[in-house]
Amino acid sequence: MSVLRSIVLFVLAAISEIGGCWLIWQGVREHRPHPVAWVGAGIIALGLYGFVATLQPDAQFGRILAAYGGIFVAGSLAWGMVLDGYTPDRYDVTGAAVCLVGVAIIMYAPRGA
Repeated sequence: MSVLRSIVLFVLAAISEIGGCWLIWQGVREHRPHPVAWVGAGIIALGLYGFVATLQPDAQFGRILAAYGGIFVAGSLAWGMVLDGYTPDRYDVTGAAVCLVGVAIIMYAPRGA
């Protein structure tokens, strides 16, 4: 159950952080109407990300953030595909897969007590 909880928290963190960055991008770079609202929503989402990351079962800050880096890589590509019509090439996909293997090793490898 701990692994499942951890994965769910990583997904929520990715949605919060990537979504927050995307909202700010939309307000600043894409010149959406009412950019302050877009940027403000992005700042709130980024703050939520910071909170969600603290809920991970593992207590090691460095381990959590290092593993989340791999989630961020894969999640960012997926976000771009769904919301921006981005088509990753084989190197994007390979790189994301390598990152996710790294996440699994960092977070879920058996460790001695």
